[in-house]
Amino acid sequence: MIMMVIAVSALFLRFAIDKVIRFNISQNESNAQGTLKLISAALENYAKDNHGVYPASADILTKSQPPYLDKDYISQYPAKGYNFTCPKLEPSGYNCYASPVRCKLTGIMMYTVTTGGLFVSEGCKVKE
Repeated sequence: MIMMVIAVSALFLRFAIDKVIRFNISQNESNAQGTLKLISAALENYAKDNHGVYPASADILTKSQPPYLDKDYISQYPAKGYNFTCPKLEPSGYNCYASPVRCKLTGIMMYTVTTGGLFVSEGCKVKE
């Protein structure tokens, strides 16, 4: 009888943990999408105010007056399960990424935003 109770409890616990992980992943992904769109909007607004020229570094967005971003999301990592990077940040354009800290645990999607606010998502791949 006790073994039956333990088995049912373990099964219930497994499903409960799975639901919590899925909920956290969903929240992390929503936050990552929003943050990446916020970074893109800041870059586009900066370019609009500076004759089509994008900033050479992300810290310009937080240090200008008035600031285009309230904080530096790119150097402050990870943020809610995602890392944010902008490897191409040039006067002619940008590419910024949001990738999960641990694929399939903190997020299942990777997000990219490029010059003009083009937003793309793709499934992350677990590194072996």
